[in-house]
Amino acid sequence: MTTLGENLKKIRKAKKMTQKELAQKSGVKQSVISDLETGNAKSTGSILELANALGITAEELKKGIFDENESSNVISIKAHMAPVLSWVQAGTFTNVASVDISQVEEWLPLPEECTNCFYLKVQGISNQPEFLEGDYILVDPDVYYNDMLSGDMIVVRRGEDATFKKLVIETDGTKYLQALNPEFKPNIIPIDEQCSFVGQVVDCIRYIYKAKRRSKKV
Repeated sequence: MTTLGENLKKIRKAKKMTQKELAQKSGVKQSVISDLETGNAKSTGSILELANALGITAEELKKGIFDENESSNVISIKAHMAPVLSWVQAGTFTNVASVDISQVEEWLPLPEECTNCFYLKVQGISNQPEFLEGDYILVDPDVYYNDMLSGDMIVVRRGEDATFKKLVIETDGTKYLQALNPEFKPNIIPIDEQCSFVGQVVDCIRYIYKAKRRSKKV
């Protein structure tokens, strides 16, 4: 059974990436990557960033995606995936790397232009009809709050709760959050010192029908 470092090195080479290139794409220091590959790393806290940069999941990187019974050197790289976080996790969010991946139960495909994005499953009716309960919103935490424009949908943490609403910026510079559903109360949430910006909503997935997968007969 291969080690994490061996998996990392094989996948990196299969992707034709140097340690320096992987470091630039992932944001992980080259020295950390080198220590991981040689087995000298004291921590494996950068797995998610490295997996995202390589286009695989963290679980695939940890377990290895090579068939040891195959003699071929061809590696199968799966689609880039992102975790579906709970609103509780979003309420304590600092960055994707801080999330306990073992607690993530669902993953969805991630657009190529996103690196550290994650999904949240819409709850409630506050932003209907644009966003329905059960939709998956894609959140980009790497954008800057000061770059947000009036009308952008953003996720904020207020105390221990997380929510997503439309950002409204008045002509005098006053900022507040507003629910898209005019019947939802409270419709307006002030942005104060209790609010922390989590990220911008950049996409939404809606499944018309999605069945729960069950085990196949043997």
